[in-house]
Amino acid sequence: MLLIRPARQSDMGDLMGLSHAVGTGMTSMPANEGAWLEKLTRSEASFKSPANGPTGEIYFMVLEDTATRKVVGTTAIYAGVGLKHPFYSYKVSTIVSASGELDTTRKMRILYLVNDYTGSTEIGSLYLSADYRQPGVGQFLSRCRYLTLADFPDRFGDTVIAEMRGWQDKEGRSPFWNHLGGKFFGIAFESADKISSVKGTQIISDLMPKYPIYIDLLPEEAQNVIGKPHDSSSPALRLLEKEGFTFKGYVDVFDGGPSVEVPVQNIKTLQASRIATFAGVEEQETAEDQSNLYMISNGNITAYRMCLQPARLDEEGQIYLTQETVEAMRLNKGDQIRCVKFREKKA
Repeated sequence: MLLIRPARQSDMGDLMGLSHAVGTGMTSMPANEGAWLEKLTRSEASFKSPANGPTGEIYFMVLEDTATRKVVGTTAIYAGVGLKHPFYSYKVSTIVSASGELDTTRKMRILYLVNDYTGSTEIGSLYLSADYRQPGVGQFLSRCRYLTLADFPDRFGDTVIAEMRGWQDKEGRSPFWNHLGGKFFGIAFESADKISSVKGTQIISDLMPKYPIYIDLLPEEAQNVIGKPHDSSSPALRLLEKEGFTFKGYVDVFDGGPSVEVPVQNIKTLQASRIATFAGVEEQETAEDQSNLYMISNGNITAYRMCLQPARLDEEGQIYLTQETVEAMRLNKGDQIRCVKFREKKA
């Protein structure tokens, strides 16, 4: 069984292994034990803290294979980004210049360094081990976060964002970095990526240009990748778009990858989820059509668990689960849980 739960410091070994598999470009999963220790400590404290609104908490969760006790995936929610350390983005804007003497009007695209997403909730750190990339698993790992947002609304902001990894060529070169950020930092993309992931965004404050960047002055290969996701991030972006996320012109300051956003109340999975009462055990057939699969959360912040398992939900809001699900989710009869049908039948 695959179970999503809060990460803990004892997961360090597995998480370091996943970090090495991720490679560069995913700054939230650095292959650095010190950075992981800080992240896991903050995450554990966040799950234990009272709900006082978003103030920079980290809710880092892992996908565990209960048969092997091995961590095989990660997912996370970052509440109140930019409140403790600046959260930078480039905003793609347009300025218009006109000359009556020349009888001409010109539109120019500009990159502005902004902190517009300060206070927003960010979802990120989505990674699944290659051995577990089977139909539905990645989607579950991505969508489970919307159950968390629904379970604990007082812990998160009104806007949810996601930063997508920017495009790189087959050799791992980032045209956006090479023709913009690299000129100001004087170091390789991998080095800047590692420093920012371990030590934070101070280097952006120190070295990034504070004046607007005229996009038309950049080489064409850099212009073409502004807002373009990495090939490996395209499936994740499609999942986000299905949930209601849209691109509003914000891109990453290092690699130019797109940031997408959605008002939290407009997230499709969150809207479709509902509270149900655990009414009893009922063993389910593992039918090939998997039409009875539900994403389920126990709603208990002190022992939080989510799973994707067969269930039967009746019209009165009573839900019947398998014994394996009950034990993994630590449920007692009469407990309130949150659930959503994993795949709705198409008309």
